[in-house]
This record gives sequence, structure tokens and C-alpha cells, in this order.
Amino acid sequence: MKAYQLEASQPPSAPKPQRGSMPGDKAPSMRMGHRGLRVMLVDDDASRLLMLEQALVAEGHVIVVRLDTQADLLAGVTVHQPDVIFIDVDAPSRDTLESLGQIHRERPRPIVLFAARSDAETAHRAVHAGVSAYVVDGLHPTRLSALLDVAIARFEVHQALSQELTAANARLADQRDIEKAKGLLMKRRKLDEGEAYAMLRKMAMDRKQRIGDYARLLLAASDVL
Repeated sequence: MKAYQLEASQPPSAPKPQRGSMPGDKAPSMRMGHRGLRVMLVDDDASRLLMLEQALVAEGHVIVVRLDTQADLLAGVTVHQPDVIFIDVDAPSRDTLESLGQIHRERPRPIVLFAARSDAETAHRAVHAGVSAYVVDGLHPTRLSALLDVAIARFEVHQALSQELTAANARLADQRDIEKAKGLLMKRRKLDEGEAYAMLRKMAMDRKQRIGDYARLLLAASDVL
């Protein structure tokens, strides 16, 4: 595994970046105007990586780590907490895309992937791996700012949809388990539906728990009795 110099580089006039408090498994909040972002660079070509770094620094961003594609990319995100990931490769390998998919699942970040060549299957896998902007035909420094804006916008839309889906699934799970717990109380306590719900709600409140969470505890306890 090869990692290039690990100290952050930034433009001379830029203020020292502040590390935000951010749980490792949550996406970062983007800075106003997408300036001064913490960037992780991934490239096997040192000269190409330098060109990308210079273009990003000129835009006011901070390079927090430089890695090659053989590095543990998830560990790089965990340790250096970048806001965004830039990858520049000849062609994305299956291993690289799997690493990006792992980042997308565990520590989601906007990902901009440059490739000198590609095909339909690779592009499809890149999208499913969570790549926010997939650019074929290599790096063009003048397009970086627009690409970054697009990548962040797509990432934020995807995260919002993902959070909505998670919340909807949680509500459905609560509703399902509450109904089961009500049925259990109705059967064992000889209650009607309204009485069973009132009892379930009171027991949850007395224990300072969400009614859905308490319903699951009640169901689990009934399984071992």
C-alpha cells in the first residue's frame, strides 16, 4: 500500500481549516459555497495526482490525504474525515469500486471519479457504488468547481432520500410491532383494542421508551415465557 505525504496542503492565504465534530458513520455537512473543503485524493499516478491537487488548492480546498488505489480507502476516510473524495484512474477496477461501495454504506461522502476509459457495465457499477459524479475522458481542471457542485448536490439529494426511506421503514416497523403487541395484550389480558393500546402506551411512558421500542421488548419477552 502506498500513501503519499499525509500532511494537509492548502493555499497560503487560506485560514487554517477547522475539523467539525462529525460521527464517523454520518455524512459531513458541506461548507458554505463549497469552499475550503477537506479533500481525499486517490490516484496511482503521482504526476496526475499533483495536477489535481494544484487545481483543488487553487479553488481554496484542503488536501488532507493522498492515497493510491491499493490503499485501504475506508480507513483513509475514517482517519482523515474528508468532506469529499476525488479519484483519478485510467479505469476503475472492481476492487476500487467495492471499496467505494463500502465507504458509501458506512461513511458516505460525495465521490468524484475521473476515468480515462470506461464501459457501460463499469459506469453502472460506479453509480451503485455511490459515485456522485463519474467523468470519462480524464481530468480537466477548469471543470472541477462545476463538477464538485454537481457531486455535492447529487449526494445531498441521495442522502435525503435515504434518510426518508429509513424513517419510513422505521415507522412501518413500529406500526407492525405495536399491532402485534396489542394483539398479545388483548389475548392475555382479555382487553379490547383500545384498552390494549392504552396499556401499551402507558407501560412505554412509565419506562421512558418509545412505544415501538417497548412493543418489541414486550414481544421478545413473550417469546421466552
